[in-house]
Amino acid sequence: MKAGISHLDIKKLSLAGTVVALGIVFGDLGTSPLYVMKAIVKGGKEFNELLIYGSMSLIFWTLTLQTTIKYVLITMRADNRGEGGIYALFALLKRKPSWAAILTMIGACALLADGVITPAITVTSSIEGLQLYNPDIPVIGIVLLIFAVIFFMQQYGTNIVGASFGPIMVIWFLMLSVLGMSQLIRHPEVLKALNPYYAILFLTKYPGGFILLGSVFLATTGAEALYSDLGHCGMKNIRVSWIFVKISLVLNYLGQCAWLITKGGLEPGINPFYGIMPGWFLVPGIFIATAAAIIASQALITGSFTLISEAISLNFWPKLKILNPTSLKGQVYVPYVNWFLWAACSFVVIFFKESANMEAAYGLSITLTMIMTTLLLSFYLYQTEVDQRLIILLLFVYLTIEVSFLIANLHKFSNGGWVTLLLASLFFLVMYGWYFGRKLKNNYVTFLSINKYIDLFKEMANDESVPKIASNLVYVVRANLPDQVESKVIYSIFQKQPKRANTYWLVHVDRTDEPDTFEYKVTHIIPDILIRVDFYLGFKVEPKINLYFKEVLDDLVQSGELKLVSGFDSLRKHGLSSDFLFVLIDRVMIRDNQLSTNENVTLALHNISRLFCISDVNALQLDGTITIEEKVPITINQPVYARIVRTSGGK
Repeated sequence: MKAGISHLDIKKLSLAGTVVALGIVFGDLGTSPLYVMKAIVKGGKEFNELLIYGSMSLIFWTLTLQTTIKYVLITMRADNRGEGGIYALFALLKRKPSWAAILTMIGACALLADGVITPAITVTSSIEGLQLYNPDIPVIGIVLLIFAVIFFMQQYGTNIVGASFGPIMVIWFLMLSVLGMSQLIRHPEVLKALNPYYAILFLTKYPGGFILLGSVFLATTGAEALYSDLGHCGMKNIRVSWIFVKISLVLNYLGQCAWLITKGGLEPGINPFYGIMPGWFLVPGIFIATAAAIIASQALITGSFTLISEAISLNFWPKLKILNPTSLKGQVYVPYVNWFLWAACSFVVIFFKESANMEAAYGLSITLTMIMTTLLLSFYLYQTEVDQRLIILLLFVYLTIEVSFLIANLHKFSNGGWVTLLLASLFFLVMYGWYFGRKLKNNYVTFLSINKYIDLFKEMANDESVPKIASNLVYVVRANLPDQVESKVIYSIFQKQPKRANTYWLVHVDRTDEPDTFEYKVTHIIPDILIRVDFYLGFKVEPKINLYFKEVLDDLVQSGELKLVSGFDSLRKHGLSSDFLFVLIDRVMIRDNQLSTNENVTLALHNISRLFCISDVNALQLDGTITIEEKVPITINQPVYARIVRTSGGK
């Protein structure tokens, strides 16, 4: 993100905002000319004008229908207070059935998995240009070194180097335009490829033309980022900058096509992207391409951080450590994700060795994300009472396009597409186990009316026969209603080990569907004895509960609602402040409970997901020195068909 420009400022339409959008949003989509035409020509069974004109027509109309109309004009309207992406779309749904949650999981997992190849293919494609000078250049070693630097720097944030991303991408897109025009003026006849007739002719007449849709699809693999990065740059900036980006991309693709027609084919080891460069410009061209590839990789990495942090906030992913490396709002760093991506991207480079091999595997999973977005968007439009005929038209057009791409991309499965599908499947199992495991356990949470225990709280607070565990005892609760509390809290206070305190606090954290909600409410259930605090935090707000709770206490003291003096006589007279103890309760499913096979599988996956999870102490950023964690059993009332009988014999 550009240094010196606030998160909110760049979301307004401005020259600075459009430049920043070029650096953040269009890295993946903008670097596709590095490998798309090369993949198409190498995948074609025979080189002729139909291959070039037909594929160019498909590229143009894919960018128009898929990127311009679906994402830029339609999907970005489904914004959650300025935020976009598949999780924001799920949060917008008024009703959230289980099947919608599963569609969201599939889309997010496929986006994460296919994104592993994005840095690998873009950086490798750019560095391979050096082989035109020296075929013995160690491409893999250079790419791995670049990855080591990129991923190591993530922990320090990107606000400093991020200031240059936009201007560099402006240079990149200008270079694409100029290079494309330099070839287009030599063979302007290639402009007729923009006629959709050639796309239809290619699919019906060219041998294996339908399968080549898998390579054509590479031209639009970054389209999902336009929606995902909506909250970073704003709709208007993305739309305006897309005009410049699309013109640049189309000109470059046309230039490569013109060059291929002129040359009559593609020589082994030659990338048409570098082929259209004049010899004197090759070194600076490779340098600019490498810079653009690094920016595309950076956009993917930070996008993955954002995606996982949103998944955690919406309870789709186990809690992980999330850091804020800079003061810029919305910029997060997830160490676990960073090091995993480093290992995965490095593995892809070592495993596939050449960008040509990565092209054969790239794009399979991302088609699933696009299909899931189409289905969720249609369901959202249905809930907002859009004309059903328009929804049916949307579904028909885009499911036809995207299912066609999926079928064509399935051809890539044996060529390496299984790598991303395997990753997506593993991610899905973690998400499914965490999300539905929590829902299953929540089904057995019993909520009690707090009013029934008013007298008991009063008596416990004054019962000196019960040892005082703390002056202020704070429980993190899940009950949404202020007059309710989980039975496990009552069990912990009055039964498991009676706990006396001067004041009992019930702290509830409500993660709202809006991204930036940052509010709290205080309810004095029993003045000075039982107080409830509700935090309302948007799904992009970091849950620093320890810090926020202290701010609440400061507000209550200043308003005269609370006196933070010690509850112990010997300490109070010296003016020492009151002490606090936080209690977190983990619910454990005991073995006596009989569950269905599906429930047992879900809980098994949930327990596996917990292996990746940090503790609630760290997730809520509580002070671990004043926090205790308890375990209470989840009990399920089940019929007893036989009761053990006492015998009269024996001792």
